[in-house]
Amino acid sequence: MAKEMHEFQAETKQLLDLMVNSIYTNKEIFLRELISNASDAIDKVHFESLTNRELLEGDEDYEIYLVPDKDSHTLTISDNGIGMTKDEVIENIGTIAKSGTKAFLEKMKEAKEGGEVTDKDMIGQFGVGFYSAFMVAEKVTITTRKAGTKDAVRWESDGSGTFSIEPCEKEKRGTTITLDLKKEFYGDEAEEDFTETYRIERLVKKYSDYVRYPIKMDFVTEEKPKDKDGKVIEDAKPEKKVEVRTLNSMQPLWTKNKSDIKKEEYNEFYKNQFHEWEDPMEVFHTKAEGTVEYTALMYIPSKAPFNLYHTDFEPGMQLYSRHVFIMEKCKDLLPDYLRFIKGLVDSPDLSLNISRELLQQSRELKVIGKNLEKTVLKALEKMLDKDREKYEKFWAEFGKSLKIGIYNTIYMAGDAKEKLKDLVLFPSSKEEKLVTLKEYKERMPLSQKKIYYATGKDKTIIEALPQMELLREKGLEVLFCTDPVDEFAIEALHDYDGKEFQSIARGDLDLGDAESETAKKETEDIAKKNDDLIKDIKETLGDKVADVKVSQRLKTSAVCLVADEMGPSLSMEQTFADMDNPLFKAKRILELNPHHDLFGRLQKLHEAGKDSQDFKDYCDLLYTQALLIEGILPENPVDFANKVAKLMAK
Repeated sequence: MAKEMHEFQAETKQLLDLMVNSIYTNKEIFLRELISNASDAIDKVHFESLTNRELLEGDEDYEIYLVPDKDSHTLTISDNGIGMTKDEVIENIGTIAKSGTKAFLEKMKEAKEGGEVTDKDMIGQFGVGFYSAFMVAEKVTITTRKAGTKDAVRWESDGSGTFSIEPCEKEKRGTTITLDLKKEFYGDEAEEDFTETYRIERLVKKYSDYVRYPIKMDFVTEEKPKDKDGKVIEDAKPEKKVEVRTLNSMQPLWTKNKSDIKKEEYNEFYKNQFHEWEDPMEVFHTKAEGTVEYTALMYIPSKAPFNLYHTDFEPGMQLYSRHVFIMEKCKDLLPDYLRFIKGLVDSPDLSLNISRELLQQSRELKVIGKNLEKTVLKALEKMLDKDREKYEKFWAEFGKSLKIGIYNTIYMAGDAKEKLKDLVLFPSSKEEKLVTLKEYKERMPLSQKKIYYATGKDKTIIEALPQMELLREKGLEVLFCTDPVDEFAIEALHDYDGKEFQSIARGDLDLGDAESETAKKETEDIAKKNDDLIKDIKETLGDKVADVKVSQRLKTSAVCLVADEMGPSLSMEQTFADMDNPLFKAKRILELNPHHDLFGRLQKLHEAGKDSQDFKDYCDLLYTQALLIEGILPENPVDFANKVAKLMAK
């Protein structure tokens, strides 16, 4: 057979241009693609040999061999896999797989538009990932012989639109690909020199460390000879020594049986793989077979990254397919509230797009993701039940993620709040330790209608709030929300097991017992008798408050500020303000204690005239005092200080 010239299929040229110029953003992954193809070829001959041992021709030591050559500026990748016939070379490379180039390009287009690439077997076959070689090579030569045949062929192309194919000699089965590298990829001035053994070794470790066949390469060193006594002969000329090294580890830790893996091995793998310094807090190693096959190895770090909740934090797990590294950060596997999880998933069943860098929203991925989420949540539930101390350490580091997950259900479809409600913890007015919502509800008196909570910077500040007085007197437990996100999560939950949440600083407390009903009627009577006073205080304060009321909740404090039941709370207003979003304003309600001496003083000042400066100053001072109790600075601190000084001087 003479040398033949062929033109690439028209669509193949499109793919070549797409592959070289736009699909792959990181050119070094060409090596991953070619090694993956070699691994697939060995898989095939291994499978075929199960029923036909003659195909192996006595060569049962599967391997992939890499030869970087500085002198010829080439890089060669060889395997002893299944190999190809002439027709297979033309079919698989010239026309891109049996399904047709045009159909393949259409699937790529669908993938870009959010569709699914359903033919997962396309990736890794010649004619797809193979073309990534032209990103770094000005010419590619393939020498291949199909197992069980004697005829070998050589394919060659510069990627410009044509290729040649001719018979050749090849001693063993398999495929050898030689890349004549472009100038920018060899030599001292190269942006990346792919003839350097150390660089090739690094790339194999990075992308193909867990390919299950040995990836070998020669390492050449120079040593001076030694005499018969073993001493180095200093004046002698150094001799070259060639050492064959296996670059990949081949057996991933996650493929071993859990019973065979020591805790120290898990920890070391975690630190090496994810560049961590401390041992992880928890390890999850799970395998699944059936409709979707996968292995997952996941970790909870011992400490939260400093930027866990910043926009520059990139969540996601590493993705492997048949032990070949595909993606560093696959965000579609776990929900955002588990963004702190580090780990990897290895599955042969995932539908991957042309570049192996972008994963489509396939059915398999969704199944794996749901299973992984269940695994983590079940483990956290077990930790909470069996090892409370450990869970509280977890909560201190990552509890905020779960609370944000609950809050986000307001904006995103899903049932995260149902999954997470029994995992949240709060400080409490009755316990020194953190409590769950279930524990709170189990302690509630039968007459208690709602779950009460309070917001503040810390437990001490909350306990000193005037709004706590009535609840403390009645012995009712209050949950303390010390993180700004707490109240937002509670708002999203709305209730727990039929019991609604009630802020002690929003609306009426509605305690519901007979004593409270009596106090409520008494407060209403006082309010009626002082109707003119209340109206004039409100008029004096103007738009600073939405309303002024006689308080039922205060016992010893003179005044407090609460928010309307239907709008944002005062703490929410502060959170929005801290985020440079001042549009969300709480409807402020000033509550006065009718049994406090200051209320009597107000009555006397009012009787003297609502337009008197003393009455106006007292109204403003009480309002500002209420602001300070809530941790809100007055709009005019100087004016406030002057009024206090004036009052003290009397």
